Parts: sequence; structure tokens; C-alpha cells
Amino acid sequence: MSKLISVILPVYNQADHIASVLEGYVADLTRLDIAYELLPVINGKRKDNSLEICKGLEARYPQIRTICIEDGGWGRAVRAGLAAARGDLLCYTNSARTSGKDLLLFLLYGSVHDDVVIKANRKIRENWKRRLGSLLYNLECRAVFDLAYWDINGTPKVFPRRFERLLAMTSDGDMIDLEFNAICRAEEIPVLEVPVFSTSRHSGRSTTNIGSAFRMYAGVFRLKREMKQR
Repeated sequence: MSKLISVILPVYNQADHIASVLEGYVADLTRLDIAYELLPVINGKRKDNSLEICKGLEARYPQIRTICIEDGGWGRAVRAGLAAARGDLLCYTNSARTSGKDLLLFLLYGSVHDDVVIKANRKIRENWKRRLGSLLYNLECRAVFDLAYWDINGTPKVFPRRFERLLAMTSDGDMIDLEFNAICRAEEIPVLEVPVFSTSRHSGRSTTNIGSAFRMYAGVFRLKREMKQR
């Protein structure tokens, strides 16, 4: 089993729930007979006191280490967390929708299967529009990058530090999850998809809309060109 687990948690204006999320993670992960660290990454233009809340929890829980970056973006936050992580086993996930129970399960899988990537495959969507949008996006990603995986954006994603190429991702936004899967395909890294059936969120509605969805559809081809040029 790994010596240290690092969990990266991008945080963007989540003051209404981030304290209960982090405290819940501490309570659940304490059941692991292993050292771990939780790395909330405060990112983007801040409109609330998420940073102060995380700093307060950091003073109470030695497992929490808060990171703050000025620029926003899911990819930027993930990359900043990975750069700061000290663990042998690395994980990043959406703190707004990942339960402590699911996080614990994925880390257990990753601790046992330290030669593969563990990623979520969410089986249920909130409504038919999200189900359709997700299906179209995943079909596009599978076709363009020749992927066998479903739920490209599904988190948690767990992997050992020795998969160094996954530490060199460059995407700043939502495309980082596709880049992650594309690297696994290119490097022939085995991927184990674990089904997740929960649809609950710690906060309000998803920020994904028609505009952001179309940007993601176009981003697939842009990422393909960028990766070819590297």
C-alpha cells in the first residue's frame, strides 16, 4: 500500500458547503490505515470566503493543506494541486459531487491496484438533457481519440505518481479530463472504470450549459491538434 495519498479538490466559490465536505472526507478517510492529505485548491475570482474557511479547517486538521491560485479553471486547479501534492498515490475529484463513501472506495481500489488508473463511470444523470449531452460528448471523444472509456469527465480519478506523463498535463479548463484519458490511451496505461450511481450534489446546480457544452465539443478537435504538435 502507498505511503501517502494526496487528494486534490478544486474549490470555486463553495463557501456554503466546503467545510462540511472536507470534514466529511476527514471522517471517512480516517478509516484508511494510511497517511493522506486533502488539498483544496481555491481558484479564480473569489466571491466568497472559501479560502478563509479552508484555512480555518487547515488549522484544525493536519491532513488539510490549502492551495490558492489567482486564475480560474478546472484544469488549472487540478494541475496546481498535482504540482503541490506529496503523495505516492494521487487523486483529483469534484468536491461538489463526490461523497466521502465514494472517495474512500476509489482510494481503496487505487491502493490495491497500484499499476492502473482508477476512474469513475457515472451511470445516472440528473435529467435527459444532461444524459444526451454526455452521450454525444463521450461518443465524440471515443471516436476522435480512439478511446474505450466511458464518462470522460468522471471523477474521482486515481493514479500512482510513477505515471509521470499524467503529471505533465497542460489543459487549463475542462479539457484536462479528456487529455488525461488520451494520455492513458497513448501510453497504454490500464484503466479500471468503477461505476458510480449517485447523482447527489453538495451544492446547487451544475454550471454546465449549452454554451459551455458546445465549447467542449469544439475543444475535442482543438486538443487533438495540440497533442499532435507536441
